[in-house]
Amino acid sequence: MFCYQCQETAGNKGCTQVGVCGKNATVANLQDMLIWVTKGLAQVLVTLRAQGRRSDQTVNRQVTYNLFTTITNANFDNAAFQKNIVKTLELKAELLKDIKDMSELSEAALYDERELTLIYDKAVTVGVFDTEDEDIRSLRELTIYGLKGLGAYMQHANALLKEDEDIHRFIQETLVKTLEVHTPDEWVDLVLETGSYGVRAMALLDEANTSAYGHPQITQVTIGTRHNPAILISGHDLRDMEMLLKQTEGTGVDVYTHSEMLPANYYPAFKKYPHFVGNYGNAWWRQREEIESFNGPVLFTTNCIVPPKASYIDRIYTTGAAGYPGCKHLGGEIGEEKDFSEIIAHAKRLAAPTAIESGHIVGGFAHGQVFELADSIVEAVKSGAIRKFVVMAGCDGRQQGRNYYTMFAEALPKDTVILTAGCAKYRYNKLDLGDINGIPRVLDAGQCNDAYSLALIALKLKDILELNDINDLPIIYNIAWYEQKAVIVLLALLSLGIKHIHLGPTLPAFLSPNVVKVLEDNFDLASIETVEADMAAFFPEITKTRAASMIDINSSFTNR
Repeated sequence: MFCYQCQETAGNKGCTQVGVCGKNATVANLQDMLIWVTKGLAQVLVTLRAQGRRSDQTVNRQVTYNLFTTITNANFDNAAFQKNIVKTLELKAELLKDIKDMSELSEAALYDERELTLIYDKAVTVGVFDTEDEDIRSLRELTIYGLKGLGAYMQHANALLKEDEDIHRFIQETLVKTLEVHTPDEWVDLVLETGSYGVRAMALLDEANTSAYGHPQITQVTIGTRHNPAILISGHDLRDMEMLLKQTEGTGVDVYTHSEMLPANYYPAFKKYPHFVGNYGNAWWRQREEIESFNGPVLFTTNCIVPPKASYIDRIYTTGAAGYPGCKHLGGEIGEEKDFSEIIAHAKRLAAPTAIESGHIVGGFAHGQVFELADSIVEAVKSGAIRKFVVMAGCDGRQQGRNYYTMFAEALPKDTVILTAGCAKYRYNKLDLGDINGIPRVLDAGQCNDAYSLALIALKLKDILELNDINDLPIIYNIAWYEQKAVIVLLALLSLGIKHIHLGPTLPAFLSPNVVKVLEDNFDLASIETVEADMAAFFPEITKTRAASMIDINSSFTNR
């Protein structure tokens, strides 16, 4: 195996024996195989579209589902990948019957071997090193990982029956281009175009979520517990959240969110359920200890799975693109009502959660809510009460160096406000950082896809402050990343022309030195350093003032 798609890849080079995430070599190779046959399916769809045939939504969704299920920490189940590879081949074989001329089709499009041993043999030949040139390989993988994040967001929107045929078309055409030869400049253009479609997909998902559940509201979220049996729900899928809340109503079973599902607490439609208690725990990587103490069953709706302990693996349920061997998978297609009766019955047999903290945290600062505060925010900026906004969106992770983000938040000047989205917020959302004129110094917009809200907020401020360039705003970007949803968020920001982004805790291993140089030269992208060095870079005016003060102090002592 070779995998370097996530931030924690071994030695920041690549996992070759077993993934740091916990996946084994077989799963890693089957993921590569699924992506390859999906490229083949995409080429068939592109060819049929050129013949005047519109793609069926079921097949479009199979493409995005395949992309989604290969992102980090989503699915660890060999059987699930085998099933989807064969299903993809079956769909492709049926569609191939309608192609008039197959002479220009690639091997991936024509491949139709469904015997598992032969699939395994082929899988080891279609991975990352299928492309020899380091820089082309880097740009190709950056594009593919962006498509994985894009596919994930499309699946969430599709779950709420929102579609965009043009985004599906782009995904499929771009998958085909990853089979072709292109110049470095063409690849860079494709990377940025992928980012622009990321903006569109996040807008579609925002519309899906807000039209179904209302615009997020400023909310005090309980982080304590009650005395009822309960289910913990993790991941990102709000449709799954809705179905679970409806089916647990009146059963005596409470529901708590975990990690990236925390923002479900901000939506008006979910507030009506009295058995929806609040949030339990922290970011995804701390789940092994927190699931242990939760006592009840856990539903994983998307990525975020850490290989479970034997002591609680029988309490883990998965659905959608998520999966883990030995855990019960609760099925259900888009548009269907899933049956959560088994996990509800399981919860009733178990003890209530053990409290691990108490109190509240505040969130719900998506674009709609922030726009309502626009006058007071602009007044604070113009008066100097708010010096700068600091975008600290993205993902959390296990690396010890990620305590940098807590220290960075604590070291920020008191006249700065943090804009956040994604589970990176758990590094600082429980710190008492206070407020500025009643505006909390940590404004949580929601999940990683709600980085779209942060982009809208920036564009709104640009208009209000009558600035010509989004980079003239008093906003700095210090973003943490972990997996492929964060990749599409980064590409989306770059496609909007945003520069001077600091990315950490490391730059992606899949970026070659030459590709890093392109991003540095064109976007001033940089990796994080120490808190002190980055404070000096982000706030040079403060550094100069402090230096001048030290000169005055030294002069005073010298004169004495």
